[in-house]
Amino acid sequence: MVSRREWLGITLGAGASMALTGCGGARTEGAAATTGAAPAAAGGATAGAAGGLMKRAIPSSGEMVPVIGLGTSATFSALAGSADYTALKEVMKTMVDNGATVFDTAPSYGSSEQVGGAIAAELELSNKIFWATKVNVARGGTADPAAARAQIEASFTKLKVPKIDLIQVHNLADIPTQLGILKELKKEGRIRYIGVTTTSDQAHGRLEEVMRNEPIDFVGLDYAIDDRGVEATTLPLAIERKIGVLVYVPFGRRRLWTRVAGQTLPEWSSEFGATTWAQFFLKYILANPAITAITPATSQAKNMLDNIGAGIGKLPDAAMRARMAAHIDALPPAAGGGRGGF
Repeated sequence: MVSRREWLGITLGAGASMALTGCGGARTEGAAATTGAAPAAAGGATAGAAGGLMKRAIPSSGEMVPVIGLGTSATFSALAGSADYTALKEVMKTMVDNGATVFDTAPSYGSSEQVGGAIAAELELSNKIFWATKVNVARGGTADPAAARAQIEASFTKLKVPKIDLIQVHNLADIPTQLGILKELKKEGRIRYIGVTTTSDQAHGRLEEVMRNEPIDFVGLDYAIDDRGVEATTLPLAIERKIGVLVYVPFGRRRLWTRVAGQTLPEWSSEFGATTWAQFFLKYILANPAITAITPATSQAKNMLDNIGAGIGKLPDAAMRARMAAHIDALPPAAGGGRGGF
């Protein structure tokens, strides 16, 4: 069996292996990786050079973005100068050095915008990152336009960039007011793409209404191998409406790690190149043609590398995805059945 370090050296190259050095801890290992071309995505073209991180097209523009990115909720809130700040610099450097670019954040994620912007500027990576953030100042269902504009301006200041790639209305809050402002800023050229997000299963109907009636480029939503509700209508609608999809909490926060604790990765995972549970979970999601990019959060460079590995090589076909889902469904549910952690 190929070791984790050997696999990283083969698929990510010498630079990835160097980035791994000194990063403690490990995730569950499985069978050796295989190689192969990624299937084309019906919702947007997929491209991937042999051994490289695959990219998918943003449906509204055709711009190609890497399929694995980085989320920041509860991980990039460390203050500058702390021990964690050094670790976060390694995460961002590892991300960019290995072909990933999408950095997803929000004003509500503590100091994640400020820390992410400061790290990127220090490492001279600001222009290599696809910056995705959010806006939400709604109170009691209503957003004050001046407050929304102020929050957006603060995001520009914290991220230290003159143009933000994507801003989404967080959790579908006061769409007429906040999305209206984003439309104006996109027209002015200050924002490249706009969208909306929800992390609530109960809000999918509202999300789909916005998808049908508003000229948005992206939606952001929760999706995991054991949280598949969006597969029925939301993701097919994204393909139909040519809307990109950013996936949040693909591990169900810590839920999936709880479910597979002590479990060995199935040997048949090698058929689609998954060598760790993280890659197993992420490849399941990536095989859905509606998905543009996944943004799992992490504060460890080794996990960033592991996640990137999911976007290299083969993806499971429909029959294999059904087998994967059935395998996870057969495991005991996480204690409490909730979505806590990462």
